[in-house]
Amino acid sequence: MSQEIESPVVVTEASSSAEAGSEAPAPRRRGRPRKKVEEKSVADESAAPVQVADGGAGKAEVAKVAAAVGAGQNEGEAAVAVVVRPKKRDHAARKARKEEGGDAQPKSQPESGEKPSRPPKPEYQMDESGEARPDGNVAESAARDEHGGAGDAQDGGRRNRWRNKGERDQQRPDKQQRRNKQRDDGEEKISDELEGVTLNLKEVSAKSPTELLELANSFDIENAAAMRKQEQVSAILRAHGLRGGTIYSEGVLEILPDGFGFLRSPDANYLSGPDDVYVSTHQIRRFYLRKGDTVAGEIRHPRRGEKYFALKTVDTANGEPPEVARNKVLFDNLTPLYPNERLRMEVEHSGRKDMTGRIIDIVSPIGKGQRALLVAPPRTGKTVMMQAIAHSIEANHPEVVLMVLLIDERPEEVTDMKRSVKGEVVSSTFDEPAQRHVQVSEMVIEKAKRLVEHGRDVVILLDSITRLARAYNTVVPSSGKILTGGVDANALHRPKRFFGAARNIEGGGSLTIIATALVETGSKMDEVIFEEFKGTGNMEIKLDRKLTDKRVFPAIDIAPSGTRKEELLTPRDDLQKVWILRKILSPMGTVDAMEFLIDKLGTTKNNAEFFDRMNQ
Repeated sequence: MSQEIESPVVVTEASSSAEAGSEAPAPRRRGRPRKKVEEKSVADESAAPVQVADGGAGKAEVAKVAAAVGAGQNEGEAAVAVVVRPKKRDHAARKARKEEGGDAQPKSQPESGEKPSRPPKPEYQMDESGEARPDGNVAESAARDEHGGAGDAQDGGRRNRWRNKGERDQQRPDKQQRRNKQRDDGEEKISDELEGVTLNLKEVSAKSPTELLELANSFDIENAAAMRKQEQVSAILRAHGLRGGTIYSEGVLEILPDGFGFLRSPDANYLSGPDDVYVSTHQIRRFYLRKGDTVAGEIRHPRRGEKYFALKTVDTANGEPPEVARNKVLFDNLTPLYPNERLRMEVEHSGRKDMTGRIIDIVSPIGKGQRALLVAPPRTGKTVMMQAIAHSIEANHPEVVLMVLLIDERPEEVTDMKRSVKGEVVSSTFDEPAQRHVQVSEMVIEKAKRLVEHGRDVVILLDSITRLARAYNTVVPSSGKILTGGVDANALHRPKRFFGAARNIEGGGSLTIIATALVETGSKMDEVIFEEFKGTGNMEIKLDRKLTDKRVFPAIDIAPSGTRKEELLTPRDDLQKVWILRKILSPMGTVDAMEFLIDKLGTTKNNAEFFDRMNQ
């Protein structure tokens, strides 16, 4: 019984002849070709496969015809043929034929007793026109290969390109190595002509603009005259490093909340700048570095994408090897004592008629570890007295580390102090914000603590602690409790901590702080600050406005000035004579007493000769 079926037929035009009645194919569109449907006569299901010769080549080759046979169709329904114009016979068609040939291989016969396998379907069927067409499944696979061959080749090529990228990198491992080296070094070395030559970052930064330009020209730096000073310094150091030279730097470590830190320069008042050297968190933890440590070592120029120089090796920490610095005792764990070693203010053979040092030694001697207050009204010569104390320490005690901290002072006073004092001068002028005052003061006190931990004697001259307390009062968060004059209840805790760090350490090392306190300024806040610090010091020198008005210098009020435990600093014989002198001067007024003392001291060369004459 025959059954009429509806079968879509794919008809392909041959080069030798075309099928009669077929429509001309539509012009090919870009991308994937579409199927075009036309009506076709009903095909006979029982058609036998035949071979059709290709007119052009004369070979026995099956025409490229694909038909999808639908089962279960009613008799008399129209058949639908799909006519596709293929491109050319390419690798996709050959691939389809190979797959068809592989599937057509005979299978082994089933063993006895087993159900016979289903006979294979004919790969080709005859339509009513007498031409052979492939079976439906084979035709569909051939059509897919024919239509999607180009797109699959393109997609596959792109996927293979990205998929094989790792294989190509494995074949060329030196490429990644070159990239890593370029990232690490920033730039490749030009030569090793400067190998072993060390260039100090601090020394280069201290050069004048003319010297910097000459140095830049010696390194053949292009357009050096149009650069700023910092750009010239960076270019010189980079060129020095590319020629195999070594770059060395030193600074005070400031650790940020993120864990890493920077080496700040005292010449820049510990301000952040392009000369700062980056210190990694690993180095800080490895060498137990803390805020205020003076670190020195080799650095490298910034790599690509970096902004700052970076520390390569830690050579010294606070002047000692890093291994020794790791075993230091914390400052808070050290035992404080009364000062028992005197800082002599008298300078012999100075050639000056200034009696400040000699009078201080008599009235209120200063020892190592002293916590001293200079109580001074405005315009009483406190800055001149601070300079005199600094000169005396430089002349008589060169082993002492001298630091001068100027807070909220005038710029001209800062310049005068830097030119007259050989020690380290750090300043934050009155035009700087309060946060800047606080940051500078904390860097100075932390540096001093680290030096004391290593057994050094440090002296800090602070001008003034009143303005430092004002800055802390501005910065500290409000506690809701306000004292007289607008001082917050918690504002004076950190200034007291600064001033209270001065102490003599058992076993070696000391920190001496000599700070000025402003009085008679007309401000209630200044009076409150002075009252808070009045009982914290163990030595006090009070200046008087009456002496200044009469141009009597130093304007020291002898009666209220003095030192606690002065018997630990003054020999017994000299101490007895000082007490006798005070009894003589006490009935006199402030001006008369100072004029009398200056007159008697002027007749002698030193205090020893003065005390010898008192016996006569």
